[in-house]
Amino acid sequence: MRTITLRRSLAALFAAALAFGAITQAQAETLRIGYQKYGTLVLLKAKGTLEKRLADQGIDVKWTEFPGGPQLLEGLNVGSIDFGVTGETPPVFAQAAGADLLYVAYEPPAPQSEAILVPKGSPIQSVKELAGKKVALNKGSNVHYLLVRALEEAGLKYSDIQPVYLPPADARAAFERGSVDAWVIWDPFQAAAEKQLEARTLRNGEGLVDNHQFYLATRPYAQKHPQVINTLIEEVRAVGEDSKADPDKVTEQVAPLLGLPKDITSIAVKRQGYGAQPLSPEVVTAQQKIADTFTALKLIPKKLSIADVIWTPPAKVAQQ
Repeated sequence: MRTITLRRSLAALFAAALAFGAITQAQAETLRIGYQKYGTLVLLKAKGTLEKRLADQGIDVKWTEFPGGPQLLEGLNVGSIDFGVTGETPPVFAQAAGADLLYVAYEPPAPQSEAILVPKGSPIQSVKELAGKKVALNKGSNVHYLLVRALEEAGLKYSDIQPVYLPPADARAAFERGSVDAWVIWDPFQAAAEKQLEARTLRNGEGLVDNHQFYLATRPYAQKHPQVINTLIEEVRAVGEDSKADPDKVTEQVAPLLGLPKDITSIAVKRQGYGAQPLSPEVVTAQQKIADTFTALKLIPKKLSIADVIWTPPAKVAQQ
């Protein structure tokens, strides 16, 4: 009897081991992408071409939406996604927090695609008048750097304002209620506020910040699957070219996905930068400046080296 019981136990353990192996293998063959409500990855998801290309490599694609870049990179940091896209600032905060990430590509500048907004009836006419005022923003997002630079330009310190850290939906509600004096936000939330609330732009990023979008991956995933990363960037670039060639078609596709009217979506589409490329030395230098700025403000605890987290694909992949 004991022999039979032992055999059954061993058989059960063996079956469990096989099942665990199957689960592990399934996870290894799934690319988990984090995306936000707007951007090229939304277009790529709708297009479906990435899934077709990766299916040939035996890889499934799972998409997860995040409300902002900081939240997306937290997902990357804890291992719930392998790849995603954010603005300039979130990767800096994530790297400072110990995230094992790599920058794999970037989009051209889109300085009009983020701005400091005030309500249409606000008496505030300049950034300098934000002194002592409540300013809503998503902490650690791309607009965080825009706010810092705009305050510097106006001769103010970050400590001269009252930052109110809120994700986009909560920030808009506070903005509409009049609970904050200004809102620093990006498209399509920016375009929606301009059209629906008649919000007035106090300062956008023109002549102040680049507002690059960065594609990032976990270091382990990029090192293990360089061909998948290469395929991803090729598909992102192709979607970008389509978008530049026919923004009206893109608007038709994206508006229902965003749940926004076409006139608002069109504004956001036309302000975005398209054309994903590997990071140039100039872009790395600009990103280092952002990191150094937040270190000086003591918003991150230590000096970072952006050059240490730039992905370099293997030669055989780069040549394909």
